[in-house]
Amino acid sequence: MKCPACDYELTEMEHGGVKVDVCHGGCGGIWFDAFELQRVDEQHEVPTEHLLRIQRDPNRRVDSTRKRACPRCDGVKLKRHFFSARRRVEVDHCPNCAGYWLDAGELEEIRAEKASEETVVKLKVTSVSMETIRFLYRQKIEREAE
Repeated sequence: MKCPACDYELTEMEHGGVKVDVCHGGCGGIWFDAFELQRVDEQHEVPTEHLLRIQRDPNRRVDSTRKRACPRCDGVKLKRHFFSARRRVEVDHCPNCAGYWLDAGELEEIRAEKASEETVVKLKVTSVSMETIRFLYRQKIEREAE
């Protein structure tokens, strides 16, 4: 299978039961078949430290403006879009097989984005809980005053 970013030959790697194709020695990108990315996009999921440190050729140049072909589907071009509503990380997605191509560093960026989302959710839950406690405390004070 050829790398959609630099045309280097992709190498299959398996981590925690997830098989992905990486551009080892090329641009350092990763191909995830349908639903594989969802199994590794958060830090507490399948251990993928090897996927964060794929050997790259520093002389290999990648044109991010070039239309990329899906490495699985013959004649299908990948669509570039933001991974989430936060619009921080752009990824390439195949509309036919639902696979994802991540350029070097994008998996780490996705994980960092998800970790920050989890922190925000935890803070919101904490603040809602504090508001509830204050409300209940005021209710108690008002009843005692009656």
